[in-house]
Amino acid sequence: MSLPLEPYTVIDLTRARSGPTCVRQLAEMGAKVIKVESREQDDFTRDEFDFQNLHRNKRSITLDLKNPKGVEVLKKLVVKADVIVENFRPDVKTRLGIDYEALSKINPRLVYASISGFGQSGPYRDRPGYDQIAQGLGGLMSVTGLPGQGPVRVGIPIADLTAGMFLAHGVLVALLERERSGKGQWVHTSLLEAMVRMLDFQTTRWLMGKEIPPQAGNDHPTGIPTGVFKTADGHMNIAASGQHMYRRLCEALDVKPLIDDPRFKTPQDRSKNRVACNEELEKATVNKTSAEWVEILNKAGVPCGPILNVKEVFEDEQIRHLKLATKITHPRLGEQEVQNLPVTLSRTPGQVVSASPDLGEHTDHVLGELGYSKDEIAKLHSEGAV
Repeated sequence: MSLPLEPYTVIDLTRARSGPTCVRQLAEMGAKVIKVESREQDDFTRDEFDFQNLHRNKRSITLDLKNPKGVEVLKKLVVKADVIVENFRPDVKTRLGIDYEALSKINPRLVYASISGFGQSGPYRDRPGYDQIAQGLGGLMSVTGLPGQGPVRVGIPIADLTAGMFLAHGVLVALLERERSGKGQWVHTSLLEAMVRMLDFQTTRWLMGKEIPPQAGNDHPTGIPTGVFKTADGHMNIAASGQHMYRRLCEALDVKPLIDDPRFKTPQDRSKNRVACNEELEKATVNKTSAEWVEILNKAGVPCGPILNVKEVFEDEQIRHLKLATKITHPRLGEQEVQNLPVTLSRTPGQVVSASPDLGEHTDHVLGELGYSKDEIAKLHSEGAV
């Protein structure tokens, strides 16, 4: 079966998480990815789960981009490539002579994709960027956590991940546009831009309503009751903020007097008295287990669900049905279980086909594809270019 991005070749200059997240999406949809790595790169983390998670479906070559002959090899790769992805600090690519302006002269159809911490220009351009720094600067930590708790980071590297997703989206749009114009372009985003965009509703509260969103903990910022409720054996989520949904919830919990309680009668009343509303509802939810309430409330048409740890997630029947984990075999590390794709194409679905490569595993093979002879390849090795 042909994979959707099979015709495209991607050069991957990325490391850490944001850039590899972008490239992983392209690789899983079939792009031919050549991962370019430093000859001196620390290899002690390569066998760890996170590296194996980020770099599947790729081939690896080693190049010294501080060596002119290493750069020469990269430029030969660029001639045949459709996309190059990098997440250096903005000034590094220019110093190496591999910025968009330089490489687009070699291949005008090249889509050049960049991620940085804070953008390719501006006063913070050259600052080192890390996920948690972007979470703070982008406002997310100010709305995360319990009221009065102080700033709290999100439990995943959300700035890295979303920047990678936005960049992949930008790459695909640029490839579509290239079908009309025949020209490539520079596509770039940053951890900061992704983080501000992800605030979405909360930024709108300020931009349009001039309201600074506070921490709301597990409650929805405006729709009550939506949040976490204690049960006989733990906790569960319930989302029943609309009038009809609130009535259904009270009926299913057998607390009908709360429907017309003047403190909770309208959405505005419930928002004003959210603590009291949640406390009254929780007096009922603690009487049954989470599983019992999930069954009861779903039958009543009330959105709800359990709160699972990661082990429980992959044991859940719906997760198993969706096949969100899949198995691959690494030639040296053996069988691995990794995340599967979160999006399905009905005719040409993406696929996890190979484990993350060893350092430089495909160097000689890729050089051979570029037309280098065995003697030329040996010379590049001896000169430290590859």
